[in-house]
Amino acid sequence: MAGLTTDQLKHYKNKGYISPVNALTSSEAKQIRDEIEKIENEWPGALEGINRNYVHLISPIFNKICLNKNILDAVESIVGKNILICGTTLFIKNPNEKGYVSFHQDAKYIGLEPHNWVTVWLAVTDANEYNGCMRMLPGSHKENLRSHEEKFDENNLLTRGQTITNVPLDKTEPIILKNGQISLHHPLIVHGSGLNQSNDRRIGFVIQSYIGTNVNQVIGKMFVQKARGEDKYKFHEYSKIPIELMGKSEIASQNKANKELAKIFYSGSKKIGKF
Repeated sequence: MAGLTTDQLKHYKNKGYISPVNALTSSEAKQIRDEIEKIENEWPGALEGINRNYVHLISPIFNKICLNKNILDAVESIVGKNILICGTTLFIKNPNEKGYVSFHQDAKYIGLEPHNWVTVWLAVTDANEYNGCMRMLPGSHKENLRSHEEKFDENNLLTRGQTITNVPLDKTEPIILKNGQISLHHPLIVHGSGLNQSNDRRIGFVIQSYIGTNVNQVIGKMFVQKARGEDKYKFHEYSKIPIELMGKSEIASQNKANKELAKIFYSGSKKIGKF
């Protein structure tokens, strides 16, 4: 893959997202699911709560995904040739559970300025309207940050349950993906997702986000890895590349990063959520 096409970039500029983009094979996507379920079985609770974040620091397989050429070619088309990985998150909706993601904007609480960054949502399993795929409000990235209510709903998969109210569902567009495909979305686009009504898990591996090296963290501290190009700004501390699955050094690196991430996510909040 040699990057996004002119039409895809036009779509991103006008609507605030691109989908679908082929990135991994089905077998590569299955390898991610196998890794997730191996960790869940052998280290119960290791991917729950705040530990759903920075998962690329505890698994060489997860880390390799972040460096996938097809993904990086697409990202480079948006943020330029100098790219850092500054976070990953697993969004897992199990069948017969009530997990959802309220409509929100990624830029609201994440503290990354300027907005030369993009979130990549990788479908580990198929994502469709029945199992709770993302929905985007096209063109909303052209507006400023909207007001969010912090609801801390037990079933909301966001940190604060941050919610933009009165989003017209009929104006949103579903992001339907086959496993191995990705979507890319702008920091300011309004998006969310509904319930998983299927009999299988809906798993998203989210690189949140790929940032240009000129992007700083204005709330707290983030740990990054270089994905491509040169980092002449040196705004961030670099994390260790994982060598061993769930090794002591890897877990320590994840814990260190998540401790700082929590400070960012809950800055100014009167309450701390489960993520």
